Amino acid sequence: MKTATQLIHSIPVDELTGAISVPIYQTSTFVQESPGINKGFEFSRANNPTRKVLEDLICNLEEGYAGFAFASGMSAIDAVLKLLKTGDEIMAVEDTYGGIFQIFNHMFERFGIKVNFVDTSNTDKVLAAITPKTKVIWLESPTNPTLRISDIKSVSKIAKQHDILLVVDNTFSTPLLQQPITLGADIVIHSASKYLAGHCDVIAGLVVVNSKPLADQIRYNQNISGSILSPFEAWLTIRGIETLALRLEKQCANALAVAQWLSTHPAIDKVYYPGLATHKNHHIARKQQKNYGGLVSFSLKSDNIKNAIRIVNATKLFKLAESFGGVKSMLAHPATMTHRNIPEDFRKKTGLQDSCIRLSLGIEDAEDLINDLKQALDRLNSPAGKQITVLQ
Repeated sequence: MKTATQLIHSIPVDELTGAISVPIYQTSTFVQESPGINKGFEFSRANNPTRKVLEDLICNLEEGYAGFAFASGMSAIDAVLKLLKTGDEIMAVEDTYGGIFQIFNHMFERFGIKVNFVDTSNTDKVLAAITPKTKVIWLESPTNPTLRISDIKSVSKIAKQHDILLVVDNTFSTPLLQQPITLGADIVIHSASKYLAGHCDVIAGLVVVNSKPLADQIRYNQNISGSILSPFEAWLTIRGIETLALRLEKQCANALAVAQWLSTHPAIDKVYYPGLATHKNHHIARKQQKNYGGLVSFSLKSDNIKNAIRIVNATKLFKLAESFGGVKSMLAHPATMTHRNIPEDFRKKTGLQDSCIRLSLGIEDAEDLINDLKQALDRLNSPAGKQITVLQ
């Protein structure tokens, strides 16, 4: 079956009632016939029927061995990082999401786990950065927000040669556009709050693993830490995934149209979108992705925070928010929002400019979105504009 068909028919009809919508099993515990004899469920922290449908669904879509649903993307990441021990090292993509930077440097480094940030889009640099203590290579592809692409299959070969786990954050692409496990990844992570749920009404995280040993370890971490997704949020995420193929098709089309238009605007310095032939890693994206995603970033020729904030304050359709992947178009200024806790020198070293603006394309008409950006960019030539506030 094609992925869109598989997606819909991986969601089962309820065997007990025939309900075509997955029931919400809002219960904390389950009655047992005798100690240890039950219907597969004992206590909802360990397992829940609604959550299990979602976990099986993401496992099927990613073609993995087992899936797990967490209370947030960050709690999913936390469960994976707890596979490590003191003295281990992580090689991480250098232009990473701000929350990842913090959990690496402000939490797990305190426990003696070292993180080395590397430009993983360059496999020579990946190979050169491996040490005897490297236990995990951590990829985002595309990255947030500069949309760099790493060759997952090539990095996987390097990881396997050195007995290193490869973890890929697949939030930007979703399993409809990219399946990292089929490219050699061991673990895939999603912030399901974004494209999968798709309506900005859920906080959720998902993990998919490629083997039983990893499944046993993640299941243990999930159960002991207790950072589980509730039945209602699991149901909302399932409902969101049902329309993922339709939403994503429109979002990708809008992103390409906006990226092409931005490339012609005289005020724009760089446009970051892997669907453009001018993108540095376009050839890799074309090889490992089915489409190029719904996110576009750009920077200004007048590269300063003041002008970027003038633009993000001036849009009418694009909503200023720290998220992406919803049906409504959103935008963010990473330097003062999602990445504001990353030191400025490190941020600039990774190519994240002061004027970088990240767009999350929704399902509106592309022409309307382009017109909204046009009127906002016109503010650069006008002394007028909203009052500017810069977060420090």
